[in-house]
Amino acid sequence: MDHYAKPLTRLINELGRLPGIGGKTAQRLAFHILSLPDDEARSIADAIVNAKMKMKYCSVCGNLTDTDPCSICRDSKREQDIICVVENPRDVLAIERVKEYRGLYHVLHGAISPMEGIGPDDINLRSLMIRLQQHDIKEIILATNPNIEGEATAMYITKLVKPTGIKVSRIAHGIPVGGDLEYADEETLLKALEGRRSY
Repeated sequence: MDHYAKPLTRLINELGRLPGIGGKTAQRLAFHILSLPDDEARSIADAIVNAKMKMKYCSVCGNLTDTDPCSICRDSKREQDIICVVENPRDVLAIERVKEYRGLYHVLHGAISPMEGIGPDDINLRSLMIRLQQHDIKEIILATNPNIEGEATAMYITKLVKPTGIKVSRIAHGIPVGGDLEYADEETLLKALEGRRSY
């Protein structure tokens, strides 16, 4: 990128560091930003700086918030005795979009992954166990990702929580709506069969 001016090269490089943004996309975004009116470009920059300065993790559940505790933890209309355990704040948004779950959340900020050197002490697990001791929780819903790390994390949490008598459930995994059985792998089909329900 020697043929670009230094400020443009820096912008492309910085955009290219974002997840899912390759070199071509970074160039496209950089040129788009430069074509914006000054006030729109400044608005984007201000939004980034403002979010970075004001967003923090909820001291109760670990979700991203600008108030502490977050709006979900403060909402007395939510079911206070159910906690849905997820890996990251994006998962909270995904479940909230369904508009059916009315309990609380706990964000782990990762999953157990011995291959990457991530153990139980490296995720937000200790505060979950403290919540379970301090509050009358009836059920934990494990909504970790359906991959090796997510399954390992779910199994580890289950072993910790089961002795307390709190109900532990796992979200069902299987064939997506609109999917074809012939294209599903064996693991997906197995999960679909294990998660079957009566009509």
